[in-house]
Amino acid sequence: MSPVFPTVREVLALDPVRHGAPRLVAGEAGLDRPVRWVHVAEVPDIATLLGGGELVLTTGIGLPGDDAGLRAFIGDLAGVGVSGLVVELGRRYLTGVPRVMAVAAERHGLPLVELRRATPFVRITEAVHALIVDAQLTELRATEEIHQRFTELSVEGADPGEVVRQAAELSGCPVVLENLSRQVLAYDPAGESAELLLDGWEQHSRRIRPAGRTAYDPDSGWLVTMVGARGEDWGRLLLRWPAAADLSPGRVALDPADDALAGPVAPPTRLTILIERAASTLALGRLIRRDAEGLERQIHRTLLTALLDRSRPVDEVALRARALGLVLERRHLVGVVVRHRADEPAGENGPAGEPGGDPGPARLRDLAEAVGQALREANLTGLTSAVDDQAVGVLLALPDPVAEERALAAFAAALRRARPDARAPGGLVIAAGSGVGSLREAGRSLIEARQVAEAARRDRRDLPIFRLPHVGLAGLLHLLRDEPRLQTFVERELGALLAYDAQHPREQLLGTLRAYLEQGRNKSAAAAAAHLSRPAFYERLARIGRILDIDLDSVDACLSLHVALLALDAIRTP
Repeated sequence: MSPVFPTVREVLALDPVRHGAPRLVAGEAGLDRPVRWVHVAEVPDIATLLGGGELVLTTGIGLPGDDAGLRAFIGDLAGVGVSGLVVELGRRYLTGVPRVMAVAAERHGLPLVELRRATPFVRITEAVHALIVDAQLTELRATEEIHQRFTELSVEGADPGEVVRQAAELSGCPVVLENLSRQVLAYDPAGESAELLLDGWEQHSRRIRPAGRTAYDPDSGWLVTMVGARGEDWGRLLLRWPAAADLSPGRVALDPADDALAGPVAPPTRLTILIERAASTLALGRLIRRDAEGLERQIHRTLLTALLDRSRPVDEVALRARALGLVLERRHLVGVVVRHRADEPAGENGPAGEPGGDPGPARLRDLAEAVGQALREANLTGLTSAVDDQAVGVLLALPDPVAEERALAAFAAALRRARPDARAPGGLVIAAGSGVGSLREAGRSLIEARQVAEAARRDRRDLPIFRLPHVGLAGLLHLLRDEPRLQTFVERELGALLAYDAQHPREQLLGTLRAYLEQGRNKSAAAAAAHLSRPAFYERLARIGRILDIDLDSVDACLSLHVALLALDAIRTP
């Protein structure tokens, strides 16, 4: 994909220009400047009439005859941002432009080209202007296709992987979606090596620091935009644009000895539009949930969701539940969440062995049916439905608090009978929140159960029911690992140190900090644990303090750093 405006290099490759036997005299560094227009001028004060981006054509007949005048002429053109100057030899200058012009153009980085053969300027202007108009039309068509494609993806509720794939297909460039902790959520290498693209991604990503919400980082060659909605960002979308122009199609043979290299080229406007539209589609998709369930289960899910996000008044939830034959008022309510320890397995067959089946939704439906069967077998009543792509939620309605432990034990036993694989590796986790006495508090119990279930995935104990006391700080941070505010906290506390380690991979000061905190701030013990001499260890600690601008002798500061380290471990651990 090329920019809307052709570069000086591309203009010099056009047939009408090549007919004039062009030779680059000076300003090689500016060959990749865009040409907004072509202007023919034979007067020395033309700069006052220009707006920048023009390629000026002249025979030189009206240019100053003294060196000072020629220097001023070149300086004025460069000052207004002219893209280049083309001088036709034969009328004013017979064998070449004056040396003073070449020296001044080189100093200003202004491309200065001689046409050694007479060429009608009108042919050059027609060719360049046609190129500009065609490029603008192409840009408009491409932009229209981008909007149409991503509008369709938004309406269809496409998953992040599909959105990223479409962005890579439209741009022809590798695209990566990451969260705030620089972990890759989806990617498409656009035909390149995925291994090379993702190797050492976190460290590489931390070096990409463009200025602005959507910006291009020329040092790394990545175009980056933030992804989020409702004022809360949760990731970045990155598109790799080549840092140098590809010269092969439009290589300009200015002179047999000329071997000019392309300089950095910013991505075209439509790529910025593309990546921003893709980011909007990703943000919208995160807000949309689609499911294909029976009407009754949809109502159960609607009511559970309403309790979780408080999107409906509790009186309305109670009324709709009563219409289903389920009484939630004046009951002891307990939130329960059931999920697999491991995420859905990769495979071509679903759980039922259907070729080409999608294992995720099928496995979730099987789990929801097993949970419903367990409720019936244990003679319990409550709302039950999938609450996300991996878990099934239950809101038990019990006659009084005394029945809570007995009801949970009966439910767990019935579910394990219905699912003999529950105790196997990667089996089920059953988690319960605290019991509450009113429907207004039911959402809190459900949220607690979901958080406990998520944290219990890392717990290898075979407990019938996981409750909040079973979850420690590490578990709490693990269940909050996808929370953007936690990721922001980690970046605020450790981002400078992680960036330093990315720039100095041999030092890895994060390990030094970890040893210091894990040894209770005992420097001697920490130095031994890190296999460093005490002077070397103390010097590293001092450097960490300077990088983080923090006092490592402060208990509060070290407590904050330790929590951030535990959170970083939780974020990095699936």
